[in-house]
Amino acid sequence: MFPRYSFPPRNVAGLIVDMALTRRRSFREDARACVGRLTPQGRSAEPSLHGIGEENIPQRGPCVVTFNHYHRPNFNAIWMAVAIAATIPVEMHFVMTGELTYPGKWYAPLGMFFTKIVLRRIARVYGFTTMPPMPPRAKDVESRAQSVRRVLEVARREKNVIIGLAPEGGDNPTGEITMPASGAGRFALLLAAAGVKFVPVGIYEANGALCLNFGAAYELTVPHNLSADEKDRAAAHIVMSRIAALLPESLRGKFKEKESESSTFEQSS
Repeated sequence: MFPRYSFPPRNVAGLIVDMALTRRRSFREDARACVGRLTPQGRSAEPSLHGIGEENIPQRGPCVVTFNHYHRPNFNAIWMAVAIAATIPVEMHFVMTGELTYPGKWYAPLGMFFTKIVLRRIARVYGFTTMPPMPPRAKDVESRAQSVRRVLEVARREKNVIIGLAPEGGDNPTGEITMPASGAGRFALLLAAAGVKFVPVGIYEANGALCLNFGAAYELTVPHNLSADEKDRAAAHIVMSRIAALLPESLRGKFKEKESESSTFEQSS
């Protein structure tokens, strides 16, 4: 049993107008309106948005809220950002995909062209940063580097910023959490060097509710004697392990077997 997800027509219409006019808009207010329409199915007594670890919800930055890219058929990924933005009491800066790729679909070229335009407009309206889609493509090396630089600039310029980031950057058909592509750990370490802490969030559905499980904030560090590639993998593993620990065991994938490994990385750094 899953919640019923729907978007408020008034907010959707307002977003379309603001996209056309390139006018800034509050994502938090739109997110709160969306959550207000989130309703349970059946006779579940659980609320439609269920928060766990509320004492760990950041009230201000600087921090990076990292969450799993939860997936199941007919679940729109935008609800991950919506739920988090509606829960955290200040506006956030999300890192979002700049293009949908539709692998294996005949309409992929048209879909990529159209979504590239629309998603960039949405990012501009909300003040977000777009990132090239996953998995990484050779042609996106420079644009991905530019996106990383923009996020780091935001982290350094806005002292209380809360950045939202799903390191996996794409759907896993099984719904389980996975390791992100190469470079995600390096990006996380650059953010850590900019002075931000990390707040893990596990997102999943249970008992007719969309659940957000907030973990305690932590500082991301890895051993100094590792090579650049080893630091990348170690940082990514720590970030994803922290998220995995907040998920039901069925969604932890390989991380349910490797929790001790991430603990070793953190203790030796």
